Amino acid sequence: CRNPDRTYRGCFLLFLNLTMTAITSERLSLISISSFDILNIHKLHSLPNVDRFNTLGIPENLKETEKIFAMWLRGNDLIFKIELKKEKSFVGLIALKPGSPKFQKAEVWYKLHPDFWNKGYATEALKKIVQYGFKELRLHRIEAGCAVENFGSIKVLEKVGMKKEGRKRKSLPLKSGWSDSFEYAILSTD
Repeated sequence: CRNPDRTYRGCFLLFLNLTMTAITSERLSLISISSFDILNIHKLHSLPNVDRFNTLGIPENLKETEKIFAMWLRGNDLIFKIELKKEKSFVGLIALKPGSPKFQKAEVWYKLHPDFWNKGYATEALKKIVQYGFKELRLHRIEAGCAVENFGSIKVLEKVGMKKEGRKRKSLPLKSGWSDSFEYAILSTD
């Protein structure tokens, strides 16, 4: 996708058709999800701490998680498991969700297992996925949203250089009720 003649959409399609090598950082590997990850994904989504700011909700059973996984595979999202390099431990998920090719942008989201919170893993993974989006996919803009009370995510977004651009009122249907969300973005020129 470094070829200037290749379109944004073409890069995504090329990416989806290739066997992905891991995106790596000092401590982490970001690897395209596969069916081998369904049980870990189910366990992650079943944790009340993870569900607190998650609009997906806790799956009732493994079959529900399998349906979500199948939906992800049919879509354009680039979803990676986050794994500790040395231990090969499942840390969580991170994804880029492409928007309209004309705008050369994507939205990022991530979820980490609470055992791995406050260790810098979310920041490290997000830095790598942002770099990947700008360098390899030639994105112009990467966006993220989070609940206004999700102080952990707010810190992570700001640590990687994302700028708070606004607040949406009552936009997130959480278990606790409708929540406002902060909108963040980073540009390739930042």
